[in-house]
Amino acid sequence: MARMRVVQVTSANGPFELVERDLPAPAAGQVRLRVEACGVCHSDMFTKVGAWPGIEYPRVPGHEVVGRIDAVGPQVPDWKVGARVGVGWHGGHCGHCPKCRRGDFLSCAEGKVPGISYDGGYADYMIAPFEALASVPDELSSAEAAPLLCAGITTFNALRHSGAVAGETVAILGIGGLGHLAVQFAARMGYRTIAIARGADKGPLALKLGAHQYVDSTAQDVAAELMKHGGARLILATVTDSKSMSAAVGGLGVDGKLLVVGASPEPIEVSPFALIPGRRSVAGWPSGTATDSEDTMDFSALVAVRPMIEIYPLERAAEAYERMMSGQARFRVVITTG
Repeated sequence: MARMRVVQVTSANGPFELVERDLPAPAAGQVRLRVEACGVCHSDMFTKVGAWPGIEYPRVPGHEVVGRIDAVGPQVPDWKVGARVGVGWHGGHCGHCPKCRRGDFLSCAEGKVPGISYDGGYADYMIAPFEALASVPDELSSAEAAPLLCAGITTFNALRHSGAVAGETVAILGIGGLGHLAVQFAARMGYRTIAIARGADKGPLALKLGAHQYVDSTAQDVAAELMKHGGARLILATVTDSKSMSAAVGGLGVDGKLLVVGASPEPIEVSPFALIPGRRSVAGWPSGTATDSEDTMDFSALVAVRPMIEIYPLERAAEAYERMMSGQARFRVVITTG
């Protein structure tokens, strides 16, 4: 029987193990992908440390997966062998819960996440439900497309649903795995884009990515700088530092919104007096569905948004994960299969 390599975790806080398994066959409603690239996301930590309720082991992480369909199970409409597709954080939905019946598939009561609910993309092959598949445009390499399926879709979707319109001031808090993509998206969507990060050294990169202004939060008052432009219509918080988010709220203009996509367990502290007079708000945004992934990739191909990536082979997946967790990667880590 044909075999494949996978990198699995066998228990919470257990090591990554490169092992061989039998090649699985897709069941009804599923396809099998020959994986070409898989992004390494901070959320892979849920699998590595066992932080997701009910996770079962052994489990193969990875939810930024790009590959070619090489087998199609019964009852799969439209998708054909050979198509290059991506699978992101939204890895399937039930179609019958109250949220699904209203078309809100991302909030499905039985929603699945690749690499958590079922085996993900740290592997040569992967099984996925057809409703999780997104077509990948030819203009993007598989390694470039992979980070767009989580970091990309999260920032792109948050910006386009934020309520901000072209010409308004949008601040991107943080220039990291999410932030370096958010700056590109915001600038190309027509916003006055202000990038905010720690240290003067990130200024040239922010401007190269498309920002119209850079604010060094270690040397400048972030809120005061934003208020020079009448306040931000939107601050997209891509950092995981709640104190930085709290400090930025004062830079919101009338009807301004702090939109959080960077996950942190620490609370955001905001005085009611900072919200009420200017009708300001604090909100969050998750990722998106497969069609949102297609929109993200199509827009990226159209306006030349690209992630900055570091590539590791599958057999060095453990090293790739540690590189991502170190915070030193510039800016997304991607595993490729040979």
